[in-house]
Amino acid sequence: MTLRSAVCFFAHPDDEMLVAGIIAMMTRQNTAVHVVCATRGEGGELGEPPLTDRRRLGAVREEELRCAVQALGASLTILDYVDPIVGPDDVLYPFDADLDTLARQFVEITRRQQATLVLTHGSDGEYGHPAHQLVHRAVMRGIPGALPSTLIYSVAASVPNIEDLLWNKSEAAHLALDIRPWGNAKLSAIECHRTQHALFMRHRKMQNVEDTLRAVESVRRQWPLVREGEAPEDDFAALLRTVGAWQPEAGT
Repeated sequence: MTLRSAVCFFAHPDDEMLVAGIIAMMTRQNTAVHVVCATRGEGGELGEPPLTDRRRLGAVREEELRCAVQALGASLTILDYVDPIVGPDDVLYPFDADLDTLARQFVEITRRQQATLVLTHGSDGEYGHPAHQLVHRAVMRGIPGALPSTLIYSVAASVPNIEDLLWNKSEAAHLALDIRPWGNAKLSAIECHRTQHALFMRHRKMQNVEDTLRAVESVRRQWPLVREGEAPEDDFAALLRTVGAWQPEAGT
């Protein structure tokens, strides 16, 4: 089962790691995957010890993202939105964007890539990040109306019996996949994000970057809507099942 083309919409460099194993799987199944990042991550961490300064961080993180996307076998577009600096007490902010304009940009990119699948942030913004939530809203604002035959799946959907701070708690996964067969590509990608390694290890209380890799990735279909208790039946779902995905909601 092969999808022709997929587009992934994210807010920051390293957000693609939420679904890096699935991206690597798709590119190795001859799906053209295009990653779109709204910002250059200018507001993120500098590394410990600092690997750059605040003035150059956006350029450094752009290169890290290009390295990671190449490792996954995908292509990349970076938009010109600016990532705000994290506030006091780790308060997070969305980037400044008009929702309708952002939605139109996403539609134009999806149409240009002739994508039959869109992957993006969950409605919770994973751990509540407002920039992730903004990207999710823009995808849902634009794609279903303009490109109704395009599938939309959100990432990091909640999987029962697996604890993860990044799960979208209000969104149960339709499908989950053990991505260890593509783990080398995911590890190569995460190694590219050197400015964020200390953050990754701190959040997961790990001593090395390799241990921060999540072995299970999950998705939920957002469009077309799936009836409660039913499983999605489409080309992406079929591809995932072919490579070993299971349906957590169904207990399989």
